Amino acid sequence: MSVRCIIGAQWGDEGKGKITDYLAERSEVVARYQGGSNAGHTVDKDGEVFKLHLVPSGILYEGCMNIIGNGVVVDPPELLKEIDGLKAKGLAVENLRVSDRAQVVMPYHRILDMLIEGNHKGSEIGTTLRGIGPAYTDKAARCGVRMSELVNEDVFRARTEAILKEKNEIIKKVYNGDKVSSSFIEEYIEYGRRLKPYVVDASALLYEYIREGKDVLLEGAQGTLLDIDHGTYPYVTSSNPTAGGACTGLGIGPTLIDEVIGVAKAYTTRVGKGPFPTEIKSEVGSYIRDRGYEYGTTTGRPRRVGWLDLVILRYAVRINGLTSIAITKLDTLDGLEGINVCTAYDVDGEAIYDFPADLDVLEKVKPEYHAMSGWDIDISGARRFDELPKEAREYIEFIEDNAGVPVSIISVGPERHQTIIR
Repeated sequence: MSVRCIIGAQWGDEGKGKITDYLAERSEVVARYQGGSNAGHTVDKDGEVFKLHLVPSGILYEGCMNIIGNGVVVDPPELLKEIDGLKAKGLAVENLRVSDRAQVVMPYHRILDMLIEGNHKGSEIGTTLRGIGPAYTDKAARCGVRMSELVNEDVFRARTEAILKEKNEIIKKVYNGDKVSSSFIEEYIEYGRRLKPYVVDASALLYEYIREGKDVLLEGAQGTLLDIDHGTYPYVTSSNPTAGGACTGLGIGPTLIDEVIGVAKAYTTRVGKGPFPTEIKSEVGSYIRDRGYEYGTTTGRPRRVGWLDLVILRYAVRINGLTSIAITKLDTLDGLEGINVCTAYDVDGEAIYDFPADLDVLEKVKPEYHAMSGWDIDISGARRFDELPKEAREYIEFIEDNAGVPVSIISVGPERHQTIIR
């Protein structure tokens, strides 16, 4: 038996969907521990593309139990839309469970998200406007609504009417917005009726599976540098995508986790605003973006592209306690004459090797690059490490030497079989 945790080792969008899918096929339980419908995994299964936002990747495999943990904020209509979409493609969803302690994204959360972003013209965080941040705000402020309440009609109605009064005061008096009608309450009660069969004590269920010795995969959304505590604050998400978030987001202890695998692209990308030391603003960046199809799963927004940043990767190893790294999209670098790898930052003539908390410092750092040779052949057909060109092998070995942990998985294409296991 094994309990593995998959985390993003950069700014999210590292290709976790494919790696999670690859491991989910070999797992008996897949559990999602944080985030909301603002994130997504794109999975290519037998030539058909699935875009999963809330439902764990194991849903594609018969007999695999899928758990949405308490650390996730659940948008009921979005979850039901996803469930209906999976059913329409012939997939069974009986093996889906949702934590009764998970918070509910409400219509006023989306409205507040738009109003708050609109109020910060010029200094927006760049959210997806799906209400995720305000939902987590209410969770911390202890005025959120849980799934256990959504499926209890009388409790949900009374609690929501009380909360809505306060929210409308904020919407009107602080942001000069239009008050939210209470008409959505009956609609959400119906959502609760439909979702009730899926709602359980997910912590107890997961713990029992682990005790039974089942192979369990823990998946998060986003990545290390979007973590609310350890990311590039304030340009972060509102939860903990790091490995520690798997414990709080699923209700299990850290000693139950056997492996922590960090997923990183062979280069670096990020969406939204904030410092990006290795960003490539030349034609090379456009080449990588187009070859890697670097556009958001949920938003469709073009991602910013940069060289691989080993300062970030070492930081992810430390913060998450990574036991190994999965490198994705190595094939995207095919055809480049040369490849740069950032090994340190230069700040006013001084080299720093640890990722700084101060964004003012991060804004002015100059990456120190190690130049490496590229390769001019198509590596998408490689299935063993020794089938890669010498330059690609040297690139992987350089990453290992600098990160201090092995690269256990290398992805050379979007399909499941385009994977090298070391």
